[in-house]
Amino acid sequence: MQTVTYGKDYLEATLNETINEGKKIFIPYIMAGDGGLDSFIPTLQKLDEAGATAIEVGIPFSDPVADGPTIQEAGKRAQDHGVTLPHIIDILKEERIKIQAPIIFMTYINPIYKYGVDQFMLDAKVAGVDGLIIPDLPLEQTSLIEKAREQANIAQIQLVSLTSSKERMEKIAAASQGFLYAVTVNGITGARQSFDDSLSEHFQHLKSVSSVPVLAGFGVSTPDHVKQLTQYSDGVIVGSKIINLLHEQNDKELKELIKAKD
Repeated sequence: MQTVTYGKDYLEATLNETINEGKKIFIPYIMAGDGGLDSFIPTLQKLDEAGATAIEVGIPFSDPVADGPTIQEAGKRAQDHGVTLPHIIDILKEERIKIQAPIIFMTYINPIYKYGVDQFMLDAKVAGVDGLIIPDLPLEQTSLIEKAREQANIAQIQLVSLTSSKERMEKIAAASQGFLYAVTVNGITGARQSFDDSLSEHFQHLKSVSSVPVLAGFGVSTPDHVKQLTQYSDGVIVGSKIINLLHEQNDKELKELIKAKD
């Protein structure tokens, strides 16, 4: 059996291979432990087999700032099951080999500090974590974790908002690894009915200043959204809708949503 080396290089190689094949990237978001820790690995496997390019794994946290109602409820369900960051890392250390797709942790800075920055990065590397999204860690503060993260070779993915100045967009794009997470709406996560027509120009600018793929996230909830946004982005990230479909055990719609990228 070939040994896989996870981390930043694995994430970037997977995404670039997808783009070079003329395909679009689809990254579903799940809340680790929603439904209990026993469901975590089977859920990752289900999304992997359904065609996810990579998988974003939310870490349950008591005070989320970027999450909408659906993801907050999923986090509460996971916490009610007693799921913690160490539990998630421990199970991945044992079971990571069962999932081919790169795995990205979406967490806040507080759980990382509580864990211990150096120990977290070391354990995340052993667990096969390829990337990190930390919404409450501003670009100016990334040095707080940079050395340990670089030693672990884990990508730090940056979020860029619609309201950022062009100068700041360029700084964020230059700092982002793996991909650039382009927020498509002003506000928190959650399903939306439609997107602003000016997004095309916005993504054109982001792609012109980014050396990594530019993905659209926040509010993406239908196959039509996926088709619309992938016209001018390299792919999409879908959270709240994925969580709802998993909660409803609606595998048919789940597969249709992922296949809309093709």
